[in-house]
Amino acid sequence: MPAPSVEDRLAIQDLFARYMWALDGGDAEGILDCFTADGALESPAIGRRQGQDGLREFATRFSRFHANGAQLRHMISNIRCEMDGDRAKARCYLVVYLTRNDQSRLLGPGHYDCDLRREGGRWLFETRRVIMDHDYELEGL
Repeated sequence: MPAPSVEDRLAIQDLFARYMWALDGGDAEGILDCFTADGALESPAIGRRQGQDGLREFATRFSRFHANGAQLRHMISNIRCEMDGDRAKARCYLVVYLTRNDQSRLLGPGHYDCDLRREGGRWLFETRRVIMDHDYELEGL
């Protein structure tokens, strides 16, 4: 797959950032806005969720988790993209911190492996896979 243009690379990086800010801020609608209508998410924390109903269930759970006092911080780096027309593959490293009751802890490193699709001029996640280096629990999720 060829490398993306500068404009596409920036739009994909913005998609990743919008998703992280929505997830960490408990913004369920913001999370949904990052996926195609038939999109899917695979995560060790919640299994596989697909389509708007499945993704809404995932987003709502994380929104409640945030509302109940859990603050997640997803840190991503080294985004790599390859494109083929209106489809792309993107990967990046991931580190997640959880703050609750004035205590912070590292949940673990891992990476995201994503399939993206451009719809209506916007890049969106078609499939987003979360691969962690080790298991951990999110109490209260």
